[in-house]
Amino acid sequence: MQKGESSYYVEVVQKYQQTIYRYCLRLLGNQQDAEDAAQDIFIKAFESIMQYKNTVSFSSWLYKIAYHHCLNLLRRRKYQLRLLLRLFTPEVKAESPEQTIVNRLFSPQLMYALTALSPEDRSMLILRIFEERTFEELGEIMGCKPEAAKKRVSRMKEKVRKKMAEWQEELKWDENNQTINIKT
Repeated sequence: MQKGESSYYVEVVQKYQQTIYRYCLRLLGNQQDAEDAAQDIFIKAFESIMQYKNTVSFSSWLYKIAYHHCLNLLRRRKYQLRLLLRLFTPEVKAESPEQTIVNRLFSPQLMYALTALSPEDRSMLILRIFEERTFEELGEIMGCKPEAAKKRVSRMKEKVRKKMAEWQEELKWDENNQTINIKT
């Protein structure tokens, strides 16, 4: 083959094609990339056949070419990924404290938990937490003593925590329908 006879080249490709392909597939993890790499490796081997020395087996020499070729592809892939991430990653803006609070206040879990409360309890909790009313104001609004309002808000907070925990437990993935089922 060192004389460039193409008939030997066909035999080499037929003999080593599957093993080189499998090697590339394991390294690259992608079928199309492995097929392309195997073709490139055989072309490189054909072009550099004059550099082959009989001191190592031909398959070892071929695997060495495959190894370096695949490593170069992986390095290039890593570089391209970094470049793409730099080019196409939007600027990450830190959420303002107000935005963080809004996201938490209107989360589906919280809405689920609030709807489980009685209208009176929900109103009291909303007044206390979202409207930031004092216990004295709550007592006036709800017609009870401030101490009673404080205890009632404390009990409601615990109910909301439990309901929010239930939300997580009741959220089920239906793999057959590929939908999310929520028990209510």
